[in-house]
Amino acid sequence: MSFVSVIIPYYKKINHIYKTLNSVLDQTYQNFEIILIYDDANLVELDMINEKFGKNRKIKIIKNNKNKGAGVSRNIGIEYSAGDYIAFLDADDFWYPKKLEKQLKFMNENKYDFTFCDYKKNFKDSIIEVKFSEKRINYKDLLKDCKIGLSTVMLNKKIISNNFFPPLKTKEDYVAWLKVTKSGIDAYNYPEILTVWNYSENSLSSNFFQKMSDGFKVFYFYQGFNYIKSIYYLILLSFKSIKRKI
Repeated sequence: MSFVSVIIPYYKKINHIYKTLNSVLDQTYQNFEIILIYDDANLVELDMINEKFGKNRKIKIIKNNKNKGAGVSRNIGIEYSAGDYIAFLDADDFWYPKKLEKQLKFMNENKYDFTFCDYKKNFKDSIIEVKFSEKRINYKDLLKDCKIGLSTVMLNKKIISNNFFPPLKTKEDYVAWLKVTKSGIDAYNYPEILTVWNYSENSLSSNFFQKMSDGFKVFYFYQGFNYIKSIYYLILLSFKSIKRKI
């Protein structure tokens, strides 16, 4: 039976983390570990998490000595992981109960190394369903549009390289998915909503200027594109993102 490591970076999400952790603990597939990387210098919330979940043997809590960001924290979680498969979950998102069971079966039956699923976005006062018409996404597809939600992704650990996520404040997951698909490993969609993504007003993912700056770096620094080509793909990526919210 495949063992799954669930990587959760944590920074100031106390209003969400209990539901997030319970959504994993309540999975129908139970052969997993949770690795929570506590990335906040303030230890008050760590004490609160430990009080509620500290005795659960499925949960391993790693405390960073300083704030390192979500991407670097995930890299640390991967280093400590024992799973055959790695699943990612942000500390303010949650899964439906059969998420691991269905997605892992999908991977094993088809021998896929990189999968994701459809999801819901709780965006301010509206709910947006992000569904894929494509069954498979390759590198060229991903350059034009990244709809893949980080909290939906499951990977075979053997395809994960060192320093998998770059030290960006946003878009670090996009760089990771591009890295995998550029190596020739396509991403496959499990066509069912199994994850809920929650919008946070104060999160980095809601910071327009940060996202634009990091988006440019994705193409210019990490894909090695020239300035004009990087701007072109940034505009294309931004247009697709805005279109999904209308």
